[in-house]
Amino acid sequence: MTPFAITGIQMHVGALQSNVDAMLHRIDIMMARFPWTQMALFSELAPYGPLDRFAQPFPNDDLSRFQDAARRYGIWLIPGSMFEKREDGRVFNTSVVINPDGEIVSKYSKMFPFKPYEQNIASGTDFCIFDVPDVGRFGLSICYDIWFPETTRHLTSQGVEVLLHPVLTGTTDREAELSIAKATAAQFQCYVFDVNGLAAGGVGRSLVVDPSATVLHQSAGQEDIFPIEIDLDQVRRQREVGLKGLGQVLKSFRDREADFPVYDRTSGADAYLHTLGPLRIPQKGDVAGVAASDPRTALGYSEDAETKPDNLYLYKGRSGTD
Repeated sequence: MTPFAITGIQMHVGALQSNVDAMLHRIDIMMARFPWTQMALFSELAPYGPLDRFAQPFPNDDLSRFQDAARRYGIWLIPGSMFEKREDGRVFNTSVVINPDGEIVSKYSKMFPFKPYEQNIASGTDFCIFDVPDVGRFGLSICYDIWFPETTRHLTSQGVEVLLHPVLTGTTDREAELSIAKATAAQFQCYVFDVNGLAAGGVGRSLVVDPSATVLHQSAGQEDIFPIEIDLDQVRRQREVGLKGLGQVLKSFRDREADFPVYDRTSGADAYLHTLGPLRIPQKGDVAGVAASDPRTALGYSEDAETKPDNLYLYKGRSGTD
């Protein structure tokens, strides 16, 4: 058994003032109650809330305070994320990984900002993978990233065994997000730590899932400090023999016969996606997607067989022509 204790911290997040003091206070409480904690994870944008006007450069004084806390308690610490303002003026949603010596060992900027709602936030392009010595390999993604399985595919293909996933979800799609978190654990045979905030930081309902998609903990809608001891040997065993002795999905993907043209931007396999219109916030009375309800129109369909496109039946889930 390779045990490792991770504590998620679901807390009230304010939008108009710093939450850093409150976060440090909860670390103190966590270590007093659960001194066996080895890693702590906060929710997305916990330090300053969801408004990008509070963006600041990295490093900064508050990151130093988190480094001091990690060093004092000898824990790994991921203090959620915060908006980072870079020298070129771009703003990123960025998280850091702090080791028990108080060193920032990795940094990650969200790849998929929640556009079109986060229109002014730039997209990161680098993955975050780090090793905890004598324990295992960890990866970091932020909120909306998990809706794009390619992000987790890359991490787990590099050996990641635990997906750390801070989120800020205060919207009605939280139920869907929880389903995705559970599916991600099963698809990629990894632990998923999905930590949400409260108030301006989300609706709570944080989730911990093991690699067989078993829910180990489900928070409700109040503050919650939840330590979970995971077993990395369970990940390794399951990746060898399959989920409950059944599907060995990582090996099946490795041994696949198929390539996926959709990932070649020049292949044309994603032609349908380019018919969907701009990425924009819906407006009152919006009928987007209704007026052009027949996908064949978007794909250039014609009753004339000579002008039918090769991908005529893609909208029916088939390919080819009659």
